[in-house]
Amino acid sequence: MTHSKSGFLKNYSFSLLLIFSITVGAGLGVVLQGKAAALKPFGDIFLNLLFTAVVPLVFFSISSAIAEMSDLHRLGRIMGWMILLFIATGILSALLMVFGVKFYPPVLSGQPLLPHSETIQQTMNGAQLVRAFTVPDFVQLLSKQNMLALIVFAMLTGLGASLAREEGKPFVNFLVSGNKVMMRVIKLIMFYAPVGLGAYFAYLVGTFGSGLLNSYLRVVVLYYPLALLYFFIGFSLYAFLAAGKKGFTAFWGNILTPSLTAWGTGSSIATIPTNLEAADRIGVPKDISRIVIPIGATIHMDGTCLSAILKIALLFSFFGMKFAGIGTITTAIGVALLSGMVMSGIPGGGFLGELLIVTLYGFPVEALPLISMVGTLVDPPATMVNSVGDNVCGMLVARILGGKRWMERSCAESVSRSKP
Repeated sequence: MTHSKSGFLKNYSFSLLLIFSITVGAGLGVVLQGKAAALKPFGDIFLNLLFTAVVPLVFFSISSAIAEMSDLHRLGRIMGWMILLFIATGILSALLMVFGVKFYPPVLSGQPLLPHSETIQQTMNGAQLVRAFTVPDFVQLLSKQNMLALIVFAMLTGLGASLAREEGKPFVNFLVSGNKVMMRVIKLIMFYAPVGLGAYFAYLVGTFGSGLLNSYLRVVVLYYPLALLYFFIGFSLYAFLAAGKKGFTAFWGNILTPSLTAWGTGSSIATIPTNLEAADRIGVPKDISRIVIPIGATIHMDGTCLSAILKIALLFSFFGMKFAGIGTITTAIGVALLSGMVMSGIPGGGFLGELLIVTLYGFPVEALPLISMVGTLVDPPATMVNSVGDNVCGMLVARILGGKRWMERSCAESVSRSKP
């Protein structure tokens, strides 16, 4: 028990430090009120550093992940169904939160905290989609204002490096090395996060009052029940669709260790080993689990889709915008899926998704600290949903490719291999 507690504190010490620093900052804002604006420059430093790093970080993260797929078994059907299932489950989780924010808005009705800006785009028409996904000049990719175009270019670069095979290996190594370097850069910047976020929250609370804090309480009250509802009911349904009652029993009989690992570490990548072991015991063929689970740890984030919709709805409320209409909801779901792609499966990776939300919509820099607190508060259940979702998607891929009796055949093959 002592070891478990110490492990939890080790893995979540930084998140706890962020919550503590933000709480102290909020307290200073209450005490200093308007004078807290003097602390804003300390927060601006942190935001500027993050926004400076986001372009190379997203490029190397996505391009290296796709380029390294050449090292995996090239099973086209597995990859195709895996991606479709990742998108489908991400959309379902996002829709669940859309209904959640409709019935229990994260911000009580009232005056917006921040003025609405003309640069904020709630929806996208055809011409805007072209401008969002492509740019006419390479140099324009080097701006956080063109994040979707950067993601498309990063995916094409990673695919090109993968298709180049042996001749492309030096470039693949460069992309992988660049990703590791940028992750280190983010970690260095994050050392300043407690000071930067604490200072910014002192300014925000001092300027906009305690209504800000009430919204975060509503965020927790909304997110935790919905995430657990999706975890228990949604994943039970997926497991049943994959293999009926046997799939349901096998899934819940083997998923506890990955669930606790994800909750305790805050990292989808750290959960990969226990997730793979659970998949083997469930009976998922190894050629499927060895592709779906590692890739899913970086690009499949149902828990992140849940929180992304909540963050977007929160920002809409703060800026006095209506989170309603087919176009607005569809755009939000698309942004939620994209924000999950850049999470990278690491503790604190939510900052990358939050940066993407802010830049894609064109929110001012003040928006980032407002939703960073949300990511910190909901990180444990979000990571658990992210990680375990990879396992159950592996079961669904096995069902699609192997038919109804895939589990029986997998178990029979396992027994035959174990015989001398």
